[in-house]
Amino acid sequence: MSDESPNQLGTPTPEELREQVERTHDGLARTVGAPAPEGDLAAQAKEKAAVVREQAAAVREQAAEKAAAASDQLREKTEQAAQAVKDRTPEAVREKTAQAAAQVREKTGQARRYAADRTPNPLLEKADRAATAARANRAPLLAGGALLVAFLLIRRSRGRNR
Repeated sequence: MSDESPNQLGTPTPEELREQVERTHDGLARTVGAPAPEGDLAAQAKEKAAVVREQAAAVREQAAEKAAAASDQLREKTEQAAQAVKDRTPEAVREKTAQAAAQVREKTGQARRYAADRTPNPLLEKADRAATAARANRAPLLAGGALLVAFLLIRRSRGRNR
């Protein structure tokens, strides 16, 4: 065996290991105790959220402006188209159309009055209650109607497959 110390063979002594652990420990303590290089993460998150909110508000404003512009253009085009149809429609046709519309309004009023006069009061009251209930419960009625239509369509398609 030789008298060489473990240091000379490349193996650290227990004292050297303790010193190395202590240096590492001190370095970690400084690293953990130091502020994050980017600063306070919560503050950064709040700043980023504020920036995103501002961007969203700007996008919303731009979308509203574009929608208003598109609506104005559509309204203008519709008015132009209506005016073009009116200009190209002969006066006699416009007069006949106006007369027909007036007759339809008159006949509709007569039919409404006739139905109101001939319908018994209890039936009118029930119809009014049903209409009020339907207006109050539109969503369930629409959902039920959609289910009924889907059921009928499925049933019809199965009948064709047989």
